[in-house]
Amino acid sequence: MAVSLMLAASAGSCGQVESWQQLRTAPSPTAPAYAADLQTRIQSIMDAMSVPGAVVMITSPGKGDWTQTFGRQAVVGNAPVTADDHFRIGSNTKTMTGTVLLQLAQEGKIGLDDPVSKYRPDVPDGDNITITQLLDMRSGLYNYSEDEQFNARLDNDPGYVWKPDELLAIAFAKPPYFAPGAEFHYSNTNLILVGLIIEQLTGSTLRNEFQQRIFGPLGLGQTQLPENTDTGIPAPHPQGYMFGTNVSTLSNPALSPADQAAAAKGGLLPRDVTDSSPSWAWAAGGAISTAADLTRYVTALVDGGLLDPAMQKTRMDSIKPIPTPDNADVGYGLALVKFGPLYGHDGQIPGFNSFMAHDPATKNTIIVLTSLFAGPDGKQPANVIAMAIMQALYGHTLTPSPAPSPSR
Repeated sequence: MAVSLMLAASAGSCGQVESWQQLRTAPSPTAPAYAADLQTRIQSIMDAMSVPGAVVMITSPGKGDWTQTFGRQAVVGNAPVTADDHFRIGSNTKTMTGTVLLQLAQEGKIGLDDPVSKYRPDVPDGDNITITQLLDMRSGLYNYSEDEQFNARLDNDPGYVWKPDELLAIAFAKPPYFAPGAEFHYSNTNLILVGLIIEQLTGSTLRNEFQQRIFGPLGLGQTQLPENTDTGIPAPHPQGYMFGTNVSTLSNPALSPADQAAAAKGGLLPRDVTDSSPSWAWAAGGAISTAADLTRYVTALVDGGLLDPAMQKTRMDSIKPIPTPDNADVGYGLALVKFGPLYGHDGQIPGFNSFMAHDPATKNTIIVLTSLFAGPDGKQPANVIAMAIMQALYGHTLTPSPAPSPSR
């Protein structure tokens, strides 16, 4: 059964929305100087984009650390978001999958210039697609999550547990976007392939490899890649929300002008998609984490705590500019995004949107976790908030939001 937008059905419902949007927490008296103005700006973004809840964590040796929560764990309810809340982190997972693959390359178990056909003979034109091109988003392979029938299945059967090979079958049935290496196109298919290759090389599950190679060594006790059959999120956690359906937001995530106006007045609420199966995202976007764990993780990711110096240099040097509407300073390489002076990734999965980035020069780290897939205007709230934080820390920003492509 297709799920539609949730309309506030009564004046009482509208009152619930108003009280939720008006939930405010003053900055601590010991907060850094930038915090008061930034908190006002973030709250304004939250209200304008109808974001139920968010966690912001900033580490800045030069300007001071700041952690702040916003909003509630549910649209209808009184429990506030906490700094310890767990969120689905979507495509930030890609950096983890890419890191494990690069570790295996360090160990001599795979070559970055190997053709993917060496490990998966079923990949179309696999003799001409390298492992590097998978991680660089330059394989040309069709992104299964852009398929309309796939998205209809997400809407009509949200609990369905997808198997990785089912996802590849969708992708392989479509023509490629371009010849391998010719262009950039963000595709979840690439990372599903990398996840399967990791399991083939290690004889273990990707979930276990994440734990043994990343989460355990870094002490990320609140981070996990769940089993594909697991739709739960560890407590505490917010509910995850989405305006529209997967099909209706596929080509244009923005609501109609009338629906945007209704959402702004509190008469149109996002629907709760917390319990939808994330199995379709797996190696491309299935992980769960917290702000504190992501701060530790992205710092190690960018500063070299997970790879040897030579491989870390290879990764950082791999980043190439990618096309953006305004020629913003954004790049991608080996499953890592460059956002101006910061490096990391962002993630979008129904119910949640997240951003993590670290500056290797200043050691600034920005984490934003939100419980909304996209605002009524179609923009990704975590990215919009992250840009406001960049403005506060650096005096300039990247506009519009810097996602290389919708994670779905």
